[in-house]
Amino acid sequence: MIAIFGGTFDPVHLGHINMAQQCVSAFNLSTLYFMPCALPAHKAAPGISTEHRVNMLNAAIKPYPHFALDLRELDRSGPSYSLLSLQELRKEYPSTPILFLIGMDSFNSLNKWFEWQTITELCHIVVYQRPAQSCQVADELKHYMQHALVDDPALITEHLGGKLYFLPGKVLDAASSSIRDDLKKSNKKNELLPDAVSHYIQMHQLYQIDA
Repeated sequence: MIAIFGGTFDPVHLGHINMAQQCVSAFNLSTLYFMPCALPAHKAAPGISTEHRVNMLNAAIKPYPHFALDLRELDRSGPSYSLLSLQELRKEYPSTPILFLIGMDSFNSLNKWFEWQTITELCHIVVYQRPAQSCQVADELKHYMQHALVDDPALITEHLGGKLYFLPGKVLDAASSSIRDDLKKSNKKNELLPDAVSHYIQMHQLYQIDA
């Protein structure tokens, strides 16, 4: 089984690590790939380069043998759609189930993604819900959820894609946007960041300039 966890990871935090650990545990994965996406220039905090995001990811996942990086979206020229990555993975692993781990906020807006229905055919969507988040879907996305949702992870292994699973387990309320706001006010260690990431941010004085 192939599992990918996409996001901007700006910065990667303990919520991301917990989310990935829960997915590894639920599906007994040998490897889960963090797949950082391209970050639009108008959304990037000053000084936060792709190189910094990748370096922080490498520092964060180093203690975890089940975690690895897949940098295909950063290496791709042109639009970096999740669809393209999943199509590439499906060609590379034609007979292997693919898990695509996302947060509840992303799932609630999945119907706005580029060719989202094709995405749901190429892989299984695994959703993690942070505290205070709820599932709010309607119309086509609600129809997909009603038909694709399973409550047994074992059912996922029987299909290459097309299923939806809500990830149970320990929850941790952490958001990159809130962490960035806190870091702009103070460069002190943030309890929601891995120690290695906090050290990297302090060393490079990241997130200190208000956009």
